[in-house]
Amino acid sequence: MLYRNEPIVGRKIKIALVGCGRISKNHFDAIRRHEADIQLTAVCDIDERALQTAAEATGAHAYARYARLLAENDADAVVVATPSGLHPEHATLAAASGKHVICEKPMGTRWQDALNMVKACDEHGVRLFIVKQNRRNATLQLLKNAVASNRFGRIYLVTVNVFWTRPQEYYDSASWRGTWEFDGGAFMNQASHYVDLLDWLIGPVESVQAYTATLARNIQVEDTGVACLRWRSGTLGSINVTMLTHPKNYEGSITIIGEKGTVRVGGVAVNKIEHWEFADQREEDDSLDRVNYDTTSVYGFGHPLYYKNVIDVLRGTDKPETDGREGLKSMELLIAFYLSARDGRRVSLPLEY
Repeated sequence: MLYRNEPIVGRKIKIALVGCGRISKNHFDAIRRHEADIQLTAVCDIDERALQTAAEATGAHAYARYARLLAENDADAVVVATPSGLHPEHATLAAASGKHVICEKPMGTRWQDALNMVKACDEHGVRLFIVKQNRRNATLQLLKNAVASNRFGRIYLVTVNVFWTRPQEYYDSASWRGTWEFDGGAFMNQASHYVDLLDWLIGPVESVQAYTATLARNIQVEDTGVACLRWRSGTLGSINVTMLTHPKNYEGSITIIGEKGTVRVGGVAVNKIEHWEFADQREEDDSLDRVNYDTTSVYGFGHPLYYKNVIDVLRGTDKPETDGREGLKSMELLIAFYLSARDGRRVSLPLEY
C-alpha cells in the first residue's frame, strides 16, 4: 500500500501516548533512550492520578480526553497502551487523524476488530506497528537465527510454557481486568508474546485444539489454558499457560526438538539459554552466556530495540518488523484457541478474513 506521510527527517519524531498504566513506563523509558530521535509530546488517561504521574515523570502535555489530544496535539504517532479491548477504537481514531499507530499487544479482543484496525490504517495511509518487543531479546534472536539457518533440520516438537502468577488483587485493581470485552484471559493477555513465538519461530499453524479453565480467580476469563498445535510443516507442539503458579512467576520457556538439534530457552521470561545442542558446531555455541540476562519483570528489555525499528521505518530507512498484518498472525492463533475451547473442536487455520 501507499503511505501518504513522507519520511520524517531533519527533526525529532513526535510521539503521544494514551493509557498511562503498567506498560506505559516501558514506553517512557524507551523514548528517553532515543531522545535524540523521539520527543514525547503528550500523554492521555481518564485516570486523573495516573495522568498526573505520567505528566510529571515525562514533562509531556497532559490530556484527560483522547479526542482533544488528537485534535490539538501535532504528534506524528500515537502509542496505544489502553486496555486491550479499546485498542481497535483508539488505533482507528488515531489513523483517522492522520497519525501513525504503535499498538501494544494484543491488537484487540475480537478478530473482526483487529481486521478493521488494519483496514483503517491502510485507508488513511498511516503505519500500524504492533509491539512485539520480546522478539528483540538476545536469547530469541539467537534462536530465530538457528531456525532460519536450518540448524534443527526438520523440527519435530515444540513446547511453550508460561507459568506465572496473578493474584486476585491484580484483577481487582481495575474493573476491566479479567473481562472478555476489555482484557482477555491468560492466553490473550499474559501469554500473548509467547503465542507470537509459535508462528514467528516455527511457521504457519495448520490447526489447534485447546482447553481453558477458570480454576481459582474470580474473573470472567481463563486463568489456565492448554493448547495442542499442528503446523503446516507437520511439526506438533503445545502451549501451557497458568496464572496460578505458587508463589511467584516461575517460568516462561520454549523448547524445540528437531532432527539435528535440541534447545530450551527458559528462565522466568525466555531470558536464559538452558540447553543448546546441535549436530554441527558454530562459533556462537561457545559464547551462549553473552545472550543470557537477568530480568526484574516478565516484560524483558526489548522496548528500546523495538523503538529503533519504529524510528528507522518512520525515517524511511527500514521496513517494519511487526506491522498490522504480522500482528494478525498471533491474534489469529489466540482467537482459534478460544473458539476451540468454547466449541470443543479442532479449529483449522486460517480463519475467515
